Amino acid sequence: MDPLRVAMIIGSTRVGRVGDKVGAWFAERARRRRDLAVEVLDLAGYAFPRCYPEEATPDMCGFAGSVGRAEAFVVVTPEYNRSFPASLKQAIDFAYDEWQAKPIGFVAYGSGSAGMYAVEQLRTVFCALHSVTMRDWVGLDLLGEDVDERGRPRDTDDRLRTVGAMLDQLTWWGQALRAARHAQPYVS
Repeated sequence: MDPLRVAMIIGSTRVGRVGDKVGAWFAERARRRRDLAVEVLDLAGYAFPRCYPEEATPDMCGFAGSVGRAEAFVVVTPEYNRSFPASLKQAIDFAYDEWQAKPIGFVAYGSGSAGMYAVEQLRTVFCALHSVTMRDWVGLDLLGEDVDERGRPRDTDDRLRTVGAMLDQLTWWGQALRAARHAQPYVS
């Protein structure tokens, strides 16, 4: 079976963010699996418009195209004020059909809650887009011992088990939904 095409989306665009470090850490672990082919989509690398234009820009089309080609997703998100960043919501809204009948996993970070509130709000958004969200997710508390002084996540037995569980779920759903979309196109 061909590896599952996973797009890992780094949702923060802030200067000084740790999302790029968290994303690199997670991508490194996901790429160890032979059943996954991981592509990183860092929103900081796109020149998205400030306002939603009448016609999609090349970067909007490029992002939506990457979402369309992916068979599964991992969203790396910070938690800002008990939610996820506007940059991520804007990017999610650039696609619609491209998200449908595909699984989504989450890697979140925040101060105290480990990104839990951002994940819960993203579950609602992706449900509306007809996506399947994974039960298990990876959370990092920036105020605790979860990251080192450079902002890179620490590998612990519990965290690596959680990463494995989420990737196992993502892979199962990704393969099952790929077969289902191949057998019969999804209708919303």
